Amino acid sequence: MNIAFFSALPFEKKWFDQYCAHHQITYIPETLTLATAHLAKGNQAVCVFVNDDLSRPVLHELKGLGIDLIGMRCIGLDNVDQLAVSDLRLNLLHIPGYSPYSVAEQAVALLLGLIRHLPEAHQRVQAGNFTIDGLSGIDLHSKTVGVVGTGHIGKAFIRIMQGFGCKLLAYDIYPDRRLLETGVTYVSLGELLHQSDVIALHCPLTPLTEYIINDHTLSLVKPSAILVNTSRGRLVDTRAVLNALDCDRLSGYAADVYEQERAYFHYDFSDKPIIDDLLNRLRKHPKVLLTAHQGFLTEEAQRQIARSLLNQFSFYENQQMSLVTKASMC
Repeated sequence: MNIAFFSALPFEKKWFDQYCAHHQITYIPETLTLATAHLAKGNQAVCVFVNDDLSRPVLHELKGLGIDLIGMRCIGLDNVDQLAVSDLRLNLLHIPGYSPYSVAEQAVALLLGLIRHLPEAHQRVQAGNFTIDGLSGIDLHSKTVGVVGTGHIGKAFIRIMQGFGCKLLAYDIYPDRRLLETGVTYVSLGELLHQSDVIALHCPLTPLTEYIINDHTLSLVKPSAILVNTSRGRLVDTRAVLNALDCDRLSGYAADVYEQERAYFHYDFSDKPIIDDLLNRLRKHPKVLLTAHQGFLTEEAQRQIARSLLNQFSFYENQQMSLVTKASMC
């Protein structure tokens, strides 16, 4: 099967080439949009990532190119018009989950980096400045950590925080009763925000969770609290978070995502102007630690993504061949 990979990043080739078997992959660095959809011509399928546009117009364009199969190299489907997928009779393959530890550990790394001032400490040492004034942090031990979303990643994050000796609160519209046996307490969102010293977002982006962190919900948060977001950028009203940080109504924000990241994340803008004022405020804020959506970027996760997705492509192809064979025998 010929597959066009949009938003292809250099490191991905190593993993997908390893498991591609008989599939022919064309790596396209551009994101999938209405303007770039034509690049998939000649392929039977496309494989896309978190920042690709899978709105109805784009899906209609792909259908016109003879493409009936779409693979997702990410867990979330918030960038997919699923009604259009059904209407156009397209087939959607996605990864139900890969190493949850990759994203959970990124969240912990960001949290620790922020509360222990690691970027500033490293910069000082590089500059030959070995003073430690102004680098005082906080212990995580005995702190209350609130986790919004207790799926695979949320549970992995909870286990790590329990290892630090934290008290765990959780909020999810579908509570996992097994977590209760480990000492986790499910509470309302308002209670979680009010009680937590650390608030970690591990929920999908849906109409119910879009901007779940906003001016109102931030008013419920302790001024000393830290917010961590490694899920989706639009879970957080960035402007509201920055205003809360400026007014000392929030102590810090650690994030691997940004609500308007599509235009910037995974591209090199070191010699280009960044015209997004909100992103500029965010990346330069002294109380923010920001990375460019790299939580999935571990060898273990990449191996699982490549192997699982290409196996699904092969399974789909074999099914189609079987149907053709049965039809020819009738």
